[in-house]
Amino acid sequence: MQTDDEINETGNDLDINQKDTLKKDDEISLIDLFAVLLKRKMMIILITVIAAVFIFMYSIISLKLPSDKSYLPNEYTVTANMLIKDSSSSGPSLSGSASAAASLLGVNIGNNSSSTSSLVLYLTSSNPFYDAIAQKFDLYTKFEFEKSPVTNTRIKLQKMITTEFDSSSGVFSISYKGTEPEFGVEIIDFCVDWISNKLNELGVDNNLIQKENLEKNLDISWNEILKLTKEISDLQDKVAQGRVVWTKDFTIEQNRIELELSAQKSVYTQLKSQLELLKVNMQTDTPTFQILERPSVPDMKSGPSRGKLCIIVTFAAFFVSVFLAFLLNAIENIKKDPEAMAKLSQGKKAKKNR
Repeated sequence: MQTDDEINETGNDLDINQKDTLKKDDEISLIDLFAVLLKRKMMIILITVIAAVFIFMYSIISLKLPSDKSYLPNEYTVTANMLIKDSSSSGPSLSGSASAAASLLGVNIGNNSSSTSSLVLYLTSSNPFYDAIAQKFDLYTKFEFEKSPVTNTRIKLQKMITTEFDSSSGVFSISYKGTEPEFGVEIIDFCVDWISNKLNELGVDNNLIQKENLEKNLDISWNEILKLTKEISDLQDKVAQGRVVWTKDFTIEQNRIELELSAQKSVYTQLKSQLELLKVNMQTDTPTFQILERPSVPDMKSGPSRGKLCIIVTFAAFFVSVFLAFLLNAIENIKKDPEAMAKLSQGKKAKKNR
């Protein structure tokens, strides 16, 4: 007869053997996986080949069709580059007499220290920017949006036009990506001019502001000099012709006009000197905004990459076919397992009873 210890040891051995058997049943070897792939190899090859041939023919046909009819048309990228100087150029400082002259004539010459690059990035993402493009090229008619044409046109332009600023070099780039390269050149050209004009309107470049103000007020001062000179000449003509009697009041008036003429000449001289200094400074200083490269029609497409598309679709089809092979094999194993089928039958009956 077996003792209790022997019985327990025998039971433990049986439990260990059962666990080992279960582990072996649960383990999936590489050979089994390879066997499944070999069993379904024709299906895997067929699906992969069909997908590869389909995507290849799809790419070829899309390449041969015109861009307006192709479902995968060639896209071209048109780019313009501009140099933006964030540190504002204030130009040479005005002397005290020049400042007084400018103040006398209403000239306001100040300094702006805002970030020009941030301003340009904001402007090129604003609604007025997109609306100006749409109105210039009548895009509302071209895109033919039935609902919310203004909003939808803005959204489409946001996808077509991209901007980028390289802080290390100070180069701002604006690009158009679409199927019509010539049309893209026209749009980017308009964008460059729009940005330049808008910055001039906002008075970003201090040198340009000063130059414009000085030139304008030089004309005012010169016209005033001509006017005062004519007044003195008229007075002298009247005295010479005997039409006016030389009196004390007449002398005072003449002295007043001569003093004003002298002051205007001084103002003119100061403003003229300041303008010449500013011109020298502008020749040596980098402008706040400078166009480096105008857009040109590209001779090479930027997308789509049909070769990469073919590779991606072929590999995707291969992995899908492998997954399908394992799925079909699992379904077959379930059908061959009576216990699994019994559980499925019980599940169906319980569902019907509900």
